Parts: sequence; structure tokens; C-alpha cells
Amino acid sequence: MPGYNLHVLGLDLSFSNEAPPERLNTAVDFLQSRYKDLESRARHLSKERLLTYLALSLADDYLHDKDKLTQLEIKLEQLVAKIDIPEKE
Repeated sequence: MPGYNLHVLGLDLSFSNEAPPERLNTAVDFLQSRYKDLESRARHLSKERLLTYLALSLADDYLHDKDKLTQLEIKLEQLVAKIDIPEKE
């Protein structure tokens, strides 16, 4: 498993991960962009609070997308079931 050394949000992190470096760099860029957006709107908050809001925002996005994916999977199963059932003549 490859090891990584990253500088993220002012922190130096070392860890192992199986994700390709491009995917990891994309995730870091996304995280830093969201953090900067939050920071620009709430400069008076501490870094800890900003990180907490960032985590909550990402968790909310994840849960929303997970629910949306579940709904799409159900709809897809319904459509496949309609295809699999032969029409009555």
C-alpha cells in the first residue's frame, strides 16, 4: 500500500492509502476549496469550528447523495422489472 505525505489545510499528514495519487490530489483540492469557501464567509470562526462545519457539510452532501443513489437504484430496478416481464398480448 503506497504511503503519502500531504499538506492539507495547514496540517502535514502521513498515511497509507490504496487510492491512486490523482484521486487523492483531487480530494485534497476539493477539500481545500470547500474550506476556503467556508473561511471566506466566516472569518471570525476558529479553525476548529471551520473544520467541524466542513465535516458536517461533507457528511450532509454524502448522505444526500447516498439517498439520491438509493432512489435511483430503486427506480432502475423497477424499470428493469418492467423490461423483464413480457407484455400480455
